[in-house]
Amino acid sequence: MPPPPAPTKPLRILMLHGYTQSGPLFRAKTRALEKHLAKAFPSGASLVYPTAPHRLSPADIPVWDNSAPAPVSTEPLDCYAWWTRADTNPPTYTGLAQGLARVAECLKTEGPFDGVVGFSQGGALAGMVASLLETGRPEAFGAYAESVKSGGKWWAGGLEKWKDLKFDADTYPASFLNADGTVCHAPMKFAAIYSGFKAPHPAYGAYFSPKIATPTVHFLGSVDTVVVEDRSLALVDVCVEPRIVRHPGGHFLPASQKEWVGALIAFMRESLESKVDKKEERVEDMELPF
Repeated sequence: MPPPPAPTKPLRILMLHGYTQSGPLFRAKTRALEKHLAKAFPSGASLVYPTAPHRLSPADIPVWDNSAPAPVSTEPLDCYAWWTRADTNPPTYTGLAQGLARVAECLKTEGPFDGVVGFSQGGALAGMVASLLETGRPEAFGAYAESVKSGGKWWAGGLEKWKDLKFDADTYPASFLNADGTVCHAPMKFAAIYSGFKAPHPAYGAYFSPKIATPTVHFLGSVDTVVVEDRSLALVDVCVEPRIVRHPGGHFLPASQKEWVGALIAFMRESLESKVDKKEERVEDMELPF
């Protein structure tokens, strides 16, 4: 009798929350999506929700309504961020290294993952994480650093005054490397980005040049006033063959509406199948004795 088929593993997805959220809060907001994904894939789906390392105080919370009173208390809240913005123009990201280290820890202890899903700041981070795990990205950071030293194109356009800033954007994050210097996780098979955006400062150029080759889908809310469409499209523009899905809502992740959940599931299936197809093509090219 032929041996029984090997048991299939559930789809593993890294879930990155937005600014002012946490892993548990993001999970509570996406429970419907989690259930849909578990039903959509024969082996099920397992979603992992890390919490960002930077705990925020009321002073860190943006006041979207200008008529609202400014926060008075400075006590930390149950709100977290992957980084905070420094007062530069374009902005740089304070604490990004710690945010990436938290993700790297999750990749090493909870992985391997098939893909990553991120919302808002987590969407921006999902694009950066997908980039970091791609083949050749450490070398791209090396080329970037050399370009900075030589005053090359990274600093064109009158931005030379930022060359002497001391922050950790010009080298590949050490947290993403193993002890032997290899990248800690295989490339992601897909990245789903909701209301994401691109880091605008040229210091982060190595994340986006060469373009992000990981299959990406970008969900944009037509009435999103927190991350306006132009910011999201800047991230779309640095991805290879990105897919755009527009929904009629604002700044949120549509976790229960069938049309938008269906678009995500279709994208995931296509991304996973394309990986299988490439593998099968390589096998078919082999000279087999039958």
